[in-house]
Amino acid sequence: MKLALATDAWFPQVNGVVRSLSTTVAELERRGIGVDLVTPDQFLTVPMPGYASIRLAMAPRFGVRRKLDAAQPDIVHIATEGPIGWAARGWCLSRGVPFTSAFHTRFPEYASVRTGISAERFWPIMRRFHAASRAVLVSTPSLAAELAGRGIAHTRRWSRGIDHGLFHPEGPRHPAMAGLSGPVLLYVGRVAPEKNIGAFLDLAVPGTKVVVGDGPSLETLRRRHGKALFLGALSGEELAAAYRSADCFVFPSLTDTFGLVVIEALASGVPVAGYPVTGPIDILGPDGLGPDGDLPAPAGVLDPDLATAVRGALALDRAAATRLGRQFSWERATDQFQGAIETALAESRHPARAA
Repeated sequence: MKLALATDAWFPQVNGVVRSLSTTVAELERRGIGVDLVTPDQFLTVPMPGYASIRLAMAPRFGVRRKLDAAQPDIVHIATEGPIGWAARGWCLSRGVPFTSAFHTRFPEYASVRTGISAERFWPIMRRFHAASRAVLVSTPSLAAELAGRGIAHTRRWSRGIDHGLFHPEGPRHPAMAGLSGPVLLYVGRVAPEKNIGAFLDLAVPGTKVVVGDGPSLETLRRRHGKALFLGALSGEELAAAYRSADCFVFPSLTDTFGLVVIEALASGVPVAGYPVTGPIDILGPDGLGPDGDLPAPAGVLDPDLATAVRGALALDRAAATRLGRQFSWERATDQFQGAIETALAESRHPARAA
Protein backbone atom coordinates (compact mmCIF):
# COMPACT_ATOMS: atom_id res chain seq x y z
CA MET A 1 0.00 0.00 0.00
CA LYS A 2 1.38 3.39 -1.03
CA LEU A 3 -0.05 6.00 1.33
CA ALA A 4 0.23 9.79 1.13
CA LEU A 5 -0.70 12.17 3.94
CA ALA A 6 -1.78 15.72 3.13
CA THR A 7 -2.09 18.13 6.04
CA ASP A 8 -2.14 21.86 6.75
CA ALA A 9 -1.07 21.16 10.36
CA TRP A 10 2.58 20.22 10.77
CA PHE A 11 5.79 21.25 12.47
CA PRO A 12 6.75 23.77 13.79
CA GLN A 13 3.13 24.04 14.95
CA VAL A 14 2.62 22.64 18.46
CA ASN A 15 -0.83 21.15 18.94
CA GLY A 16 -2.68 17.88 19.32
CA VAL A 17 -3.27 17.46 15.58
CA VAL A 18 0.46 17.65 14.79
CA ARG A 19 1.32 15.29 17.65
CA SER A 20 -1.33 12.82 16.52
CA LEU A 21 -0.25 12.86 12.88
CA SER A 22 3.51 12.77 13.48
CA THR A 23 3.26 9.96 16.02
CA THR A 24 0.98 7.93 13.74
CA VAL A 25 3.36 8.38 10.79
CA ALA A 26 6.28 7.23 12.96
CA GLU A 27 4.32 4.17 14.12
CA LEU A 28 3.29 3.29 10.54
CA GLU A 29 6.90 3.57 9.37
CA ARG A 30 7.97 1.35 12.26
CA ARG A 31 5.55 -1.22 10.82
CA GLY A 32 7.14 -0.91 7.37
CA ILE A 33 4.44 1.34 5.85
CA GLY A 34 6.03 4.33 4.16
CA VAL A 35 4.11 7.60 4.07
CA ASP A 36 4.66 10.39 1.53
CA LEU A 37 4.03 13.71 3.27
CA VAL A 38 2.53 16.87 1.79
CA THR A 39 2.95 19.53 4.48
CA PRO A 40 3.10 23.35 4.77
CA ASP A 41 6.89 23.47 5.16
CA GLN A 42 7.16 22.39 1.50
CA PHE A 43 5.43 25.59 0.29
CA LEU A 44 5.51 29.34 0.57
CA THR A 45 3.35 30.15 3.58
CA VAL A 46 1.54 33.12 5.10
CA PRO A 47 0.45 33.62 8.73
CA MET A 48 -3.08 32.57 9.51
CA PRO A 49 -5.14 35.72 10.25
CA GLY A 50 -5.34 36.18 14.00
CA TYR A 51 -2.96 33.31 14.71
CA ALA A 52 0.50 34.14 13.38
CA SER A 53 2.15 30.97 14.73
CA ILE A 54 0.07 28.88 12.28
CA ARG A 55 1.23 29.33 8.70
CA LEU A 56 -0.94 28.33 5.75
CA ALA A 57 0.35 27.22 2.38
CA MET A 58 -0.15 29.94 -0.21
CA ALA A 59 -1.91 28.79 -3.42
CA PRO A 60 -0.61 25.21 -3.09
CA ARG A 61 -2.79 23.62 -5.79
CA PHE A 62 -0.13 23.00 -8.43
CA GLY A 63 2.57 22.14 -5.93
CA VAL A 64 0.32 19.56 -4.25
CA ARG A 65 -0.52 18.05 -7.63
CA ARG A 66 3.16 17.76 -8.58
CA LYS A 67 4.02 16.06 -5.29
CA LEU A 68 1.13 13.60 -5.49
CA ASP A 69 1.80 12.88 -9.17
CA ALA A 70 5.38 12.04 -8.20
CA ALA A 71 4.35 9.88 -5.23
CA GLN A 72 1.61 7.98 -7.13
CA PRO A 73 -0.16 6.86 -3.94
CA ASP A 74 -2.79 4.14 -3.88
CA ILE A 75 -4.73 6.19 -1.34
CA VAL A 76 -4.41 9.61 0.30
CA HIS A 77 -5.32 10.56 3.85
CA ILE A 78 -6.35 14.24 4.02
CA ALA A 79 -6.05 15.40 7.59
CA THR A 80 -7.27 19.01 7.41
CA GLU A 81 -9.75 21.19 5.55
CA GLY A 82 -7.19 23.93 4.74
CA PRO A 83 -5.51 24.94 1.45
CA ILE A 84 -3.40 21.77 1.22
CA GLY A 85 -6.39 19.62 2.12
CA TRP A 86 -8.58 21.15 -0.58
CA ALA A 87 -5.80 20.86 -3.16
CA ALA A 88 -5.22 17.20 -2.29
CA ARG A 89 -8.96 16.53 -2.46
CA GLY A 90 -9.08 18.06 -5.96
CA TRP A 91 -6.13 15.92 -7.09
CA CYS A 92 -7.77 12.73 -5.81
CA LEU A 93 -11.06 13.48 -7.55
CA SER A 94 -9.34 14.36 -10.84
CA ARG A 95 -7.10 11.25 -10.78
CA GLY A 96 -9.67 8.80 -9.44
CA VAL A 97 -7.55 8.06 -6.37
CA PRO A 98 -9.50 7.21 -3.21
CA PHE A 99 -9.00 9.29 -0.10
CA THR A 100 -9.94 9.27 3.54
CA SER A 101 -10.26 12.38 5.66
CA ALA A 102 -10.35 13.31 9.33
CA PHE A 103 -12.37 15.67 11.49
CA HIS A 104 -9.79 16.95 13.96
CA THR A 105 -11.02 20.49 14.53
CA ARG A 106 -14.42 22.15 14.86
CA PHE A 107 -13.67 24.61 12.11
CA PRO A 108 -17.25 26.02 12.02
CA GLU A 109 -17.19 26.86 15.74
CA TYR A 110 -13.63 28.20 15.63
CA ALA A 111 -14.46 30.37 12.62
CA SER A 112 -17.58 31.63 14.38
CA VAL A 113 -15.56 32.69 17.46
CA ARG A 114 -13.13 34.63 15.28
CA THR A 115 -15.56 36.18 12.78
CA GLY A 116 -18.85 36.54 14.65
CA ILE A 117 -20.58 34.66 11.80
CA SER A 118 -22.87 31.82 12.84
CA ALA A 119 -21.21 28.40 12.79
CA GLU A 120 -24.17 27.13 10.77
CA ARG A 121 -22.89 29.11 7.77
CA PHE A 122 -19.70 27.01 7.70
CA TRP A 123 -21.15 23.50 8.06
CA PRO A 124 -22.12 23.16 4.34
CA ILE A 125 -18.42 23.64 3.53
CA MET A 126 -17.54 20.76 5.86
CA ARG A 127 -20.17 18.50 4.29
CA ARG A 128 -18.88 19.26 0.82
CA PHE A 129 -15.26 18.64 1.79
CA HIS A 130 -15.90 15.24 3.36
CA ALA A 131 -18.65 13.99 1.03
CA ALA A 132 -16.32 12.15 -1.37
CA SER A 133 -14.11 10.74 1.39
CA ARG A 134 -14.13 6.95 1.71
CA ALA A 135 -14.13 7.31 5.50
CA VAL A 136 -14.04 10.28 7.85
CA LEU A 137 -11.83 9.42 10.82
CA VAL A 138 -13.09 10.71 14.16
CA SER A 139 -11.69 10.35 17.65
CA THR A 140 -14.85 9.66 19.67
CA PRO A 141 -18.30 8.06 19.40
CA SER A 142 -20.07 11.27 20.42
CA LEU A 143 -18.33 13.18 17.63
CA ALA A 144 -19.38 10.49 15.15
CA ALA A 145 -22.99 10.85 16.31
CA GLU A 146 -22.84 14.63 16.06
CA LEU A 147 -21.40 14.52 12.54
CA ALA A 148 -24.06 12.03 11.47
CA GLY A 149 -26.64 14.59 12.54
CA ARG A 150 -24.79 17.10 10.34
CA GLY A 151 -24.94 14.86 7.27
CA ILE A 152 -21.45 13.35 7.62
CA ALA A 153 -22.27 9.77 8.51
CA HIS A 154 -19.48 7.70 6.93
CA THR A 155 -17.16 7.86 9.94
CA ARG A 156 -14.58 5.45 11.35
CA ARG A 157 -13.09 5.50 14.83
CA TRP A 158 -9.50 6.69 15.28
CA SER A 159 -8.70 7.28 18.94
CA ARG A 160 -5.50 8.78 20.38
CA GLY A 161 -2.61 7.65 22.54
CA ILE A 162 0.28 9.00 24.58
CA ASP A 163 3.95 8.32 25.23
CA HIS A 164 3.80 6.22 28.40
CA GLY A 165 7.55 6.48 28.79
CA LEU A 166 7.12 10.22 29.29
CA PHE A 167 3.74 10.72 30.94
CA HIS A 168 3.57 8.80 34.23
CA PRO A 169 3.22 9.70 37.93
CA GLU A 170 6.80 8.94 38.92
CA GLY A 171 9.44 11.59 38.36
CA PRO A 172 10.45 15.16 39.20
CA ARG A 173 8.05 18.05 39.66
CA HIS A 174 8.41 21.30 37.75
CA PRO A 175 10.61 23.74 39.73
CA ALA A 176 8.48 26.77 38.78
CA MET A 177 5.47 25.09 40.39
CA ALA A 178 7.20 24.19 43.64
CA GLY A 179 5.93 26.09 46.66
CA LEU A 180 2.80 27.40 45.00
CA SER A 181 -0.23 27.93 47.19
CA GLY A 182 -2.33 24.80 46.75
CA PRO A 183 -4.26 23.25 45.35
CA VAL A 184 -2.48 23.69 42.02
CA LEU A 185 -4.89 23.80 39.07
CA LEU A 186 -3.35 23.26 35.64
CA TYR A 187 -4.38 24.05 32.07
CA VAL A 188 -2.30 22.85 29.10
CA GLY A 189 -3.05 23.78 25.50
CA ARG A 190 -3.33 26.60 23.02
CA VAL A 191 -3.97 29.96 24.61
CA ALA A 192 -6.67 31.06 22.20
CA PRO A 193 -10.29 32.30 22.40
CA GLU A 194 -11.84 29.03 21.23
CA LYS A 195 -10.31 27.17 24.19
CA ASN A 196 -12.56 28.98 26.71
CA ILE A 197 -9.60 29.57 29.06
CA GLY A 198 -11.43 32.47 30.68
CA ALA A 199 -13.81 29.98 32.30
CA PHE A 200 -10.78 28.43 34.01
CA LEU A 201 -9.01 31.64 35.01
CA ASP A 202 -12.23 33.22 36.33
CA LEU A 203 -13.00 30.31 38.68
CA ALA A 204 -13.63 31.41 42.26
CA VAL A 205 -11.83 28.46 43.88
CA PRO A 206 -8.88 28.31 46.27
CA GLY A 207 -5.36 27.60 45.04
CA THR A 208 -3.11 28.67 42.18
CA LYS A 209 -3.93 28.48 38.50
CA VAL A 210 -1.14 27.53 36.07
CA VAL A 211 -1.32 27.87 32.29
CA VAL A 212 1.06 25.97 30.01
CA GLY A 213 0.89 26.92 26.34
CA ASP A 214 1.26 29.69 23.81
CA GLY A 215 -1.16 31.46 21.52
CA PRO A 216 -2.75 34.75 20.48
CA SER A 217 -4.48 35.38 23.83
CA LEU A 218 -1.41 34.85 26.02
CA GLU A 219 -0.39 38.44 26.67
CA THR A 220 -3.95 39.64 27.18
CA LEU A 221 -4.65 36.93 29.74
CA ARG A 222 -1.32 37.54 31.49
CA ARG A 223 -2.26 41.17 32.05
CA ARG A 224 -5.79 40.34 33.12
CA HIS A 225 -4.94 37.50 35.52
CA GLY A 226 -1.86 38.58 37.44
CA LYS A 227 -2.26 35.91 40.12
CA ALA A 228 -2.04 33.02 37.65
CA LEU A 229 1.29 31.53 36.61
CA PHE A 230 1.90 31.44 32.83
CA LEU A 231 4.77 29.14 31.88
CA GLY A 232 4.51 29.38 28.09
CA ALA A 233 4.81 26.32 25.86
CA LEU A 234 6.53 23.28 27.38
CA SER A 235 7.42 19.91 25.89
CA GLY A 236 9.12 16.65 26.78
CA GLU A 237 10.26 16.18 30.37
CA GLU A 238 9.37 19.76 31.29
CA LEU A 239 5.76 19.20 30.26
CA ALA A 240 5.61 15.85 32.05
CA ALA A 241 6.97 17.49 35.22
CA ALA A 242 4.31 20.22 35.00
CA TYR A 243 1.54 17.63 34.83
CA ARG A 244 2.90 15.78 37.89
CA SER A 245 3.03 19.05 39.84
CA ALA A 246 -0.71 19.66 39.55
CA ASP A 247 -3.45 18.62 41.94
CA CYS A 248 -6.15 18.92 39.27
CA PHE A 249 -6.12 19.29 35.51
CA VAL A 250 -8.82 21.65 34.25
CA PHE A 251 -10.08 21.31 30.67
CA PRO A 252 -12.47 24.22 30.00
CA SER A 253 -12.88 23.74 26.24
CA LEU A 254 -16.36 23.26 24.83
CA THR A 255 -15.22 22.71 21.23
CA ASP A 256 -12.39 20.15 21.21
CA THR A 257 -13.00 16.90 19.37
CA PHE A 258 -10.90 14.85 21.82
CA GLY A 259 -8.41 16.46 24.20
CA LEU A 260 -5.01 14.79 23.97
CA VAL A 261 -3.87 16.77 27.01
CA VAL A 262 -6.62 15.13 29.06
CA ILE A 263 -5.15 11.65 28.67
CA GLU A 264 -1.62 12.98 29.19
CA ALA A 265 -2.76 14.45 32.51
CA LEU A 266 -4.57 11.26 33.51
CA ALA A 267 -1.54 9.09 32.76
CA SER A 268 0.49 11.47 34.93
CA GLY A 269 -1.82 10.71 37.84
CA VAL A 270 -3.81 13.97 37.77
CA PRO A 271 -7.62 13.92 38.15
CA VAL A 272 -9.46 15.94 35.51
CA ALA A 273 -12.23 18.51 35.76
CA GLY A 274 -14.21 19.63 32.73
CA TYR A 275 -17.55 20.05 31.08
CA PRO A 276 -19.70 17.05 29.99
CA VAL A 277 -19.09 17.59 26.26
CA THR A 278 -17.57 15.69 23.35
CA GLY A 279 -13.98 14.78 24.13
CA PRO A 280 -13.96 14.77 27.95
CA ILE A 281 -17.14 12.72 28.21
CA ASP A 282 -15.78 10.15 25.75
CA ILE A 283 -12.57 9.79 27.74
CA LEU A 284 -13.91 9.97 31.30
CA GLY A 285 -17.47 8.79 30.82
CA PRO A 286 -20.38 10.74 32.35
CA ASP A 287 -19.55 9.56 35.88
CA GLY A 288 -15.75 9.65 35.59
CA LEU A 289 -15.44 5.85 35.54
CA GLY A 290 -14.04 5.70 32.00
CA PRO A 291 -15.75 5.22 28.63
CA ASP A 292 -16.91 1.72 29.58
CA GLY A 293 -17.77 2.62 33.18
CA ASP A 294 -15.45 -0.09 34.50
CA LEU A 295 -13.01 1.85 36.69
CA PRO A 296 -13.22 1.02 40.42
CA ALA A 297 -13.16 4.75 41.24
CA PRO A 298 -13.67 7.94 39.22
CA ALA A 299 -10.70 9.56 37.47
CA GLY A 300 -12.36 12.93 36.98
CA VAL A 301 -15.52 14.96 37.32
CA LEU A 302 -17.56 16.54 34.54
CA ASP A 303 -20.20 19.10 35.44
CA PRO A 304 -21.96 22.03 33.73
CA ASP A 305 -20.55 24.12 36.59
CA LEU A 306 -16.76 24.02 36.21
CA ALA A 307 -16.12 25.03 39.84
CA THR A 308 -18.19 22.04 40.99
CA ALA A 309 -16.16 19.78 38.71
CA VAL A 310 -12.89 21.15 40.15
CA ARG A 311 -13.96 20.67 43.74
CA GLY A 312 -15.05 17.12 42.98
CA ALA A 313 -11.85 16.24 41.08
CA LEU A 314 -9.65 17.49 43.93
CA ALA A 315 -11.20 14.86 46.21
CA LEU A 316 -10.35 11.93 43.90
CA ASP A 317 -7.65 9.27 44.18
CA ARG A 318 -4.79 9.92 41.73
CA ALA A 319 -4.37 6.17 41.16
CA ALA A 320 -7.70 6.03 39.30
CA ALA A 321 -6.50 8.74 36.90
CA THR A 322 -3.31 6.79 36.17
CA ARG A 323 -5.27 3.62 35.54
CA LEU A 324 -7.52 5.30 32.96
CA GLY A 325 -4.65 7.11 31.24
CA ARG A 326 -2.81 3.83 30.72
CA GLN A 327 -5.66 2.54 28.55
CA PHE A 328 -4.69 4.88 25.70
CA SER A 329 -1.78 3.87 23.48
CA TRP A 330 -0.50 4.95 20.07
CA GLU A 331 -0.15 1.32 19.03
CA ARG A 332 -3.89 0.75 19.51
CA ALA A 333 -4.76 4.07 17.89
CA THR A 334 -2.56 3.29 14.87
CA ASP A 335 -4.24 -0.10 14.53
CA GLN A 336 -7.51 1.80 14.08
CA PHE A 337 -5.98 4.25 11.60
CA GLN A 338 -4.32 1.53 9.53
CA GLY A 339 -7.49 -0.58 9.53
CA ALA A 340 -9.58 2.35 8.29
CA ILE A 341 -7.13 3.13 5.47
CA GLU A 342 -6.79 -0.49 4.36
CA THR A 343 -10.57 -1.02 4.43
CA ALA A 344 -11.17 2.15 2.41
CA LEU A 345 -8.61 1.09 -0.18
CA ALA A 346 -10.06 -2.43 -0.45
CA GLU A 347 -13.58 -1.10 -0.85
CA SER A 348 -12.46 1.33 -3.57
CA ARG A 349 -10.99 -1.59 -5.52
CA HIS A 350 -14.01 -3.84 -4.98
CA PRO A 351 -17.05 -1.54 -4.72
CA ALA A 352 -19.54 -4.33 -5.35
CA ARG A 353 -18.13 -6.34 -2.44
CA ALA A 354 -18.28 -3.23 -0.17
CA ALA A 355 -21.95 -2.75 -1.05
